[in-house]
Amino acid sequence: MLKKFLHWLLTLIYKVEITGLDNYKKAGKRVLIVANHTSFLDPLLLGVFLPDDITFAISTQMSQRWWLKPFLRLSRVFPMDPTHPISLKDLIHYLENDSKTVIFPEGRISVTGSLMKIYDGTGMVADKSEAAVLPVRISGAQYTHFSKLHRIVRLRLFPKITIQILPPETISAPENLRGKTRRTYCGHLLADIMTKMMFVTSPYRQTIFTSLLEARRVHGGKHRIVEDLERIPLTYDGLITGSVAIGNELKNITASGENVGVLLPNSTKTLITILGLQLHGRVPAMLNFSTGSAGMLSACRTAQVKTVLTSRRFIELGDLNEEAGQLSKQCVLVYLEDLAKNISVLDKFTALIKCRTADFWYKHKQYSPDSPAVVLFTSGSEGTPKGVVLSHANIVGNLKQLEACISFNSLDIVLNFLPMFHSFGFTVGTILPIISGMKTFFYPTPLHFAVIPEIAYEIHATIMFGTNTFFAAYAKKAHAYDFYNMRYVVAGAEKLQESTRQVWADKFGIRILEGYGATETSPITSVNTPLYYKAGTVGRFMPCMEHKLEPVEGIKDAGQLHVRGPNIMLGYLLADNPGKLVPPESVYGKGWYDTGDIVHVDDEGFISIRGRSKRFAKVSGEMVSLAAVEQLATNAWPDAHHAAISLPDAKKGEQIILVTTQKRATVNDLAAASPGVAHISLPKKILIVDAIPVMATGKVNYPAVIELASGAHRN
Repeated sequence: MLKKFLHWLLTLIYKVEITGLDNYKKAGKRVLIVANHTSFLDPLLLGVFLPDDITFAISTQMSQRWWLKPFLRLSRVFPMDPTHPISLKDLIHYLENDSKTVIFPEGRISVTGSLMKIYDGTGMVADKSEAAVLPVRISGAQYTHFSKLHRIVRLRLFPKITIQILPPETISAPENLRGKTRRTYCGHLLADIMTKMMFVTSPYRQTIFTSLLEARRVHGGKHRIVEDLERIPLTYDGLITGSVAIGNELKNITASGENVGVLLPNSTKTLITILGLQLHGRVPAMLNFSTGSAGMLSACRTAQVKTVLTSRRFIELGDLNEEAGQLSKQCVLVYLEDLAKNISVLDKFTALIKCRTADFWYKHKQYSPDSPAVVLFTSGSEGTPKGVVLSHANIVGNLKQLEACISFNSLDIVLNFLPMFHSFGFTVGTILPIISGMKTFFYPTPLHFAVIPEIAYEIHATIMFGTNTFFAAYAKKAHAYDFYNMRYVVAGAEKLQESTRQVWADKFGIRILEGYGATETSPITSVNTPLYYKAGTVGRFMPCMEHKLEPVEGIKDAGQLHVRGPNIMLGYLLADNPGKLVPPESVYGKGWYDTGDIVHVDDEGFISIRGRSKRFAKVSGEMVSLAAVEQLATNAWPDAHHAAISLPDAKKGEQIILVTTQKRATVNDLAAASPGVAHISLPKKILIVDAIPVMATGKVNYPAVIELASGAHRN
């Protein structure tokens, strides 16, 4: 009777919804139910809403709490110490009697809102007992006053709570693993199951604007979310109102589904413009103004862009008058200043009303999450820029994958200096914060090496995303206390040098988390996290990503990486067939993306990048990694910049040229600093230059380096 009453009461006040009961039945009789731990309500919720007479394996200390004892009488309790081997053995024997037992593998209520450490013991219990593992996601209880997220999230009296039961899985270690190694292996398998559960049950199959509205419901319309150099912070309500107002104007001058060029810097106005376009089914095509007029014109032709949105102030401050003039010959340039003049007081009032009622009217627009959300252009390091079309589900899915691995909260402040035309700056630097409740500060350029550390100090930044080039430059200019409040510093887009990693650890006490990805993967493929970190690698794959390594002749213990998952692009727009979408496909079939990178994946799932397939030179029949040559140069001369390229060689097929800023560098000096390295892995020649050509993202501009080296070689 008490259980029925509690079922009725909890359903009434929390609107509890349980899904996946068929998965509960499929699990069988011997089941280890693993659930995330969001609040003190969790045992009660599972005890009331799960069928049958289940057992709770909870810590001995918790089972003695006076206020919990009445509720524990609703189910059987197995008191245990998750760190004690005898206690775990007893639980294994208990499960072998075909029981259904609930355990919280985190061993505590989350204080971050995300998954915390998963204890290996639970994985070992599943392995030894041969029980089915049934993942259960509890969502919504973290917003009640029974959680431990006070001051981190906006708590409410009666938020909706959902209980999602996923299909059962099994944990089984290879027979040759014993003792602690086997236990650790099983713990990793369980952690992967839990991480996958957090992603699969997240609402990623939706548009960016829907995610924005959900974030407003969670954090409140008055929650400050974005700011830029104008120092006028915007709340969720302000951001949505502005997006509606500008979106209504843009709707009148563009067509549904049209790719609309965006030539703007990092700012709140740019974000509002992007959201305004997406609001009415237009697709922002982010133009990389660092490529010059030729690159932007090529991009516009490829994506069939007819209209380009820009700003007179930006054109003037960025000294882009000539580029704007060239663009205007092919496209219609629309200036935000002119659009703003067209927005009347009545328009603003209408936008305000629509902002307050957006939860009602936007759901009737029925935009598909698989529709294009943005067109980003590749840097052109491999020829003519290609348009990469990402869907809403690609972007939101990639961010939910990241959130399943790293905890973010509404107290975080992101300093975003990466340009929005770069996938890292667009997805992670711009969209992630606004759908996660984090405040973003937009800075227009990453090249102000002395200013950015000061900005980080001033705004109390807790998160930065960037590249090795930028982080190395900031470290030289920054005061040791500038990054005092930093929780996460994440590096991507290029290899993180050991010298950069070391200086950040020594000077700031910060461990840089290195990741890996591509525009085509929205962009995160893998990342090191506070929970799973291995220096020298780019972390582990995002949840629900498949990978295959294609064998490459001459390379052992590594292969060319192909990936598939919810974050893989819709397809390419190519210059030779403008406007036509070419879906991803590789030797492994449709939907697979060939990264072109040679990687090694170890037994724990950590990825080590050996180099691009195009960045291997074949010298006397042997494959030599140009990235490895650059690393040798970095080890020898850590304060200089280096780029290794290959040129044709009549005798050996190809020869390696090292281009460096190190004065008086010689091949003999490099060999002396690289003991044990085979002669074939050293460059044949060294070219000393004043500066290595780089692109706006900080990556080395290899076509320019090759041209530079070819000219010197001919001379």
